[in-house]
Amino acid sequence: MRRMKLPRIFLALVCALSWAGFFGATAFAKDGETALIAVAANFAEIAGALEEAFEGQSPHDVTVTTGSTGKLYAQIVKGAPFDVFLSADRARAARLEDEGHAVAGSRFTYAVGRLTLWSAHEGRISDNGPAVLREADFRALAIANPELAPYGLAARQTLEKLGLLDAVSDRIVMGENIGQAFSMVATGNAELGFIALSYVMSPRNETPGSWWAVPVDLHDPIRQDAVLTARGAENAAARAFLDFLKSDEAGELIERYGYAIE
Repeated sequence: MRRMKLPRIFLALVCALSWAGFFGATAFAKDGETALIAVAANFAEIAGALEEAFEGQSPHDVTVTTGSTGKLYAQIVKGAPFDVFLSADRARAARLEDEGHAVAGSRFTYAVGRLTLWSAHEGRISDNGPAVLREADFRALAIANPELAPYGLAARQTLEKLGLLDAVSDRIVMGENIGQAFSMVATGNAELGFIALSYVMSPRNETPGSWWAVPVDLHDPIRQDAVLTARGAENAAARAFLDFLKSDEAGELIERYGYAIE
């Protein structure tokens, strides 16, 4: 019997399809889901580092969006497509659970923030932060909006505890979030500001300046809670990211940026 010879172009096509099928299956096996993460402004930079570390070891991807805690909470309530919420406080994450906008039992504290009084000028702030405020040798004191941002609330509580709120109230300038408060000081629009210690310790901060770490007994603890939103309940990437956030690797990164871990 005569064996039929297949045209070379046909054989090449068969081989190409075989290899494509193999590599396609491999790529499919590695494909993961994507989660949209809403992150409080104070945690924006470390969130970027966590995103990179997570994606380096996971088949999943995450996309980070930052803003004030109050505004992000309101957006989630109104149906914004976030799968995970990294709040700058406990209250709003807990409220999402109570209102049915987050998965019950998914909430946990991922970081504890530190408040600091900061100046972009070296030597401007000594170890005695209250004395610097009492001298009132400044035109503007930047804080985040206490109604929207937990760091702003902590700043107001600190001033109240020190008995200085009335004395400096006419010099207070507010940013929508802690990032805006930092920018006001960094650009010289305010000589002093209550900001997150993480901004001072950031590798991107080219002007460390001078600062006073606010004692934790002068304000309520800034416990920052994470929660899985109702929208993200079935999202594998969202759940995997929250698991990663509890890991030792993530904890070391978080502490490196000036936060504490409970």
